[in-house]
Amino acid sequence: MSEEKKQQGINIELSEEVAEGIYSNLAIITHSSSEFILDYIRIMPGVPKGKVKSRIVMTPEHAKKLHRALSDNLSKYENNHGKIKETDQASPIPLNFGGPASQA
Repeated sequence: MSEEKKQQGINIELSEEVAEGIYSNLAIITHSSSEFILDYIRIMPGVPKGKVKSRIVMTPEHAKKLHRALSDNLSKYENNHGKIKETDQASPIPLNFGGPASQA
């Protein structure tokens, strides 16, 4: 394969502030015909109000690629660490924010 046909690597910079990460224990996903919006929220016990800590907006194509990558990584995680347990408890948090239907 010639040098022109080889895929170029991407150089990604990660600042110290971003590298620390943001804790979120709730994600709200909404969409329109042209974009997906992922709101990452932190809700603390005994506090009646949660706060959106980060919002990611992406195209439907990138949302599908994220879905595929997340599914692949969840499978790999469960192969190494065992099945992830999910609780069947209904969320005590009302998820009615108006706008398009949401999924968390």
